[in-house]
Amino acid sequence: MKRAFALTGAMILALTANALPAVAQDAGPAPKGPRFDFAQVDTDGDGKITPEELQAHSAARFAQADTDGDGTLSVEEMVARMEARQAERLQRGAERMIERMDKNDDGVLSADEMAPRDEGRMFARLDANEDGAISQEEMEKARARFEERREKGGRHGDHDRDYDRGHGKPWKKHND
Repeated sequence: MKRAFALTGAMILALTANALPAVAQDAGPAPKGPRFDFAQVDTDGDGKITPEELQAHSAARFAQADTDGDGTLSVEEMVARMEARQAERLQRGAERMIERMDKNDDGVLSADEMAPRDEGRMFARLDANEDGAISQEEMEKARARFEERREKGGRHGDHDRDYDRGHGKPWKKHND
């Protein structure tokens, strides 16, 4: 039983890791670069950002990354700052995941809380020959289908028509 659970978990993790880029793509384009916190830059709180406030904000960010205070950023300082920002993003993501999945509100996730909600349906979809097991060939075919759909620009695979994401309604074409 433990082996079946571990195998199913490993399969789900492998598929989920490959599915994350498609989920992000379906959510629309992600903003590029750091998120801009207007209130943080607008230090006097007047609802406007002046060139001086923008310069002060930029200088403060530089000084934060310049850990040895020599007025320059080395590769090591830049990598350290990037790693710190990535760690902050991962922290927020883990907190959101626990908030969303923690059914008993104990602040941690159990194996039951992390278990896929409908693994039987996913397993059935992967088990193309319905023999009760997923072969390497079935897994590779499923991965190829997923990649093909992802390359077409979405998870649904039907891209002969333009769809309003999430609503299933055709987009109004502006160039007709």
